[in-house]
Amino acid sequence: AGECCNAGSRLIVHEAIADDFLGAVKALTARVTVGDPLDISTKVGAMISSEHLAKVTGYVAAAANDGSSVYSGGKQIASSAGQYLDPTILRGVTEDMAIAREEVFGPVLSVLTFESIEEALRIANNTPYGLSAGVWSASIDTCMSVARNVRSGTVWVNTFMEGYPELPFGGYKQSGLGRELGKRAVEDYTEEKTIQFHRGQRTGWWVG
Repeated sequence: AGECCNAGSRLIVHEAIADDFLGAVKALTARVTVGDPLDISTKVGAMISSEHLAKVTGYVAAAANDGSSVYSGGKQIASSAGQYLDPTILRGVTEDMAIAREEVFGPVLSVLTFESIEEALRIANNTPYGLSAGVWSASIDTCMSVARNVRSGTVWVNTFMEGYPELPFGGYKQSGLGRELGKRAVEDYTEEKTIQFHRGQRTGWWVG
């Protein structure tokens, strides 16, 4: 239900392709199965509580009041089995809105547009969090430039939500300190000791 620490919650897409791209995203969203998480066909399960559902729908309502529009979804799904929210796409979101700056932890995608790489980077970095990000481009130079300049602990290039135990995982800014996985994780659980020897007469000893 979007309650994943590194789930993508913002889509920053070039203005020139926004209409076509969002049409494709909406079509994919319509194929997402919402329901019992124990059912293998389910892609979006229930929210953790009614309080959290109210918090997420509150983000959506606040964004709509500030000028964005619900492009797809946005409705609560009545069920005695849990608290469900239809996968939601918000269009016309701006970087100053709370939904674009805070952790929503729900099945909501906020769409922002850009005209230049510099603008895209400013939008991407205009948040106190920096756990994960993704960049898609046919240009490897663009991908590497964006990946280097996004303040995020993980940046996926032309993919998303992949991971390997050899690679460190952790965030920038308010997304945490330290790293899990990889060599860094082993070092976190290692107690080191320093034993230092000196051979021969020591000179310059402060006690004479």
